[in-house]
Amino acid sequence: MKLVISLGGSVIVPDEIDVSFLKKFRRIINKIKKGNKIVIVSGGGSTARKYIEVLRDEKVDEKALSYIGFKITKINGLFLSNFLGVKFADNLKEVKKFSKKNNLIVCGALEFNLRGTSDGTSSKVARAIKADVFVNITDVKGLYDKNPKKYKNAKLVPRISFDDFNRVASKIKFKAGQHFVLDQRSAKFIDKNKIKTIIIKDIDNLVKIVKNEKFTGTVING
Repeated sequence: MKLVISLGGSVIVPDEIDVSFLKKFRRIINKIKKGNKIVIVSGGGSTARKYIEVLRDEKVDEKALSYIGFKITKINGLFLSNFLGVKFADNLKEVKKFSKKNNLIVCGALEFNLRGTSDGTSSKVARAIKADVFVNITDVKGLYDKNPKKYKNAKLVPRISFDDFNRVASKIKFKAGQHFVLDQRSAKFIDKNKIKTIIIKDIDNLVKIVKNEKFTGTVING
């Protein structure tokens, strides 16, 4: 199986570096990489948002804010690749080259785009390597019918079509450092290219996904 895993920066560094999470993630990845091809894309997460929020208050323009987010994904990716002991790909050409010879590689954002996001990068990588599934790991269990951080009665949506998910995502106004289970550009991209996408929080689900077992999360497909 070919997997692209988008690991949100807020999962890597929720406030401080979550070493216990990363050690567990490493154990799981080492368990599933045999016989599979995996590309992990790191996000900017809370680190990027902290910088961006301060500079936005100082009226710094959105292009500069987006560029900071772009660079932080690479820093997170370099950190993660060294933690996992695998190659870091700096651009899409390297992703394709390294993934042919290695079962596991890591990258951050691959090229600067004013409205670029790590979700967008992940979906493009998924298309480039012809991934079977794109898995987005975030800090909520999946897509909910309303914000689970604000509403206790929010219900998890276990399955949704590309079109329906695209409509949900498109209602959210884009800004650098935004936080949603999957951003607008990626939603459009997976819809256009019909890339099966899974949103999860608990990384134990990665083993279940590879084994085609039941898991907790949201499947975007069909």
